[in-house]
Amino acid sequence: MPLPGELDEELGEFWVGNPFDIFREHNLSSFERNRTYLNVKGRGFLDISYLSGTDIDSDGRCVLALDIRNRGRLDLVLRQVGGGPIRIFENRLPQANYLKVSLRGTDSNKLGIGAKLVAHVGGRQIVRELYPINTYRSQSPAHIHFGLAQAAKVDRLTIYWPSGAEQQLVDLPANRHLVVEEGQPTFSELELPAD
Repeated sequence: MPLPGELDEELGEFWVGNPFDIFREHNLSSFERNRTYLNVKGRGFLDISYLSGTDIDSDGRCVLALDIRNRGRLDLVLRQVGGGPIRIFENRLPQANYLKVSLRGTDSNKLGIGAKLVAHVGGRQIVRELYPINTYRSQSPAHIHFGLAQAAKVDRLTIYWPSGAEQQLVDLPANRHLVVEEGQPTFSELELPAD
């Protein structure tokens, strides 16, 4: 085993004097198989790459989880480096309940970017933060998506706004896209046609 700071050639480590030599001397094509993992009730992850069809050999550089058809299911959109087609992987898992939340800041920034949302659903807690910039040259929508499984409502939603304000809403119905304004005790619903 090499000492700290020494190369471990068994791990494929190498040094080059000129960074442009990397492409001539080493294969860094990035054509690795894409992987998709399913969270199994917070206890671990299951590799569903083959089942979902995402197990493709491509130079994928960014992936976004988007509800393209407004069905409450997050599909995956993959962009490849150097152009090529944008790949869309449709979520074909069984339909479950969800809640989308868009924020409208007053003391905070207009979209509530940087807010932390905590949904209490049945005996569990789901935490999300609103940071829409995701991966290399990609950006997700500025809203939060909560997967609720079979729960018909969110018992309590706590929003920690970037301004430092804390806001709570209770008994929020599932399968909706809610718009919450900072400091207001109620919410409105955003109606979007599903395809």
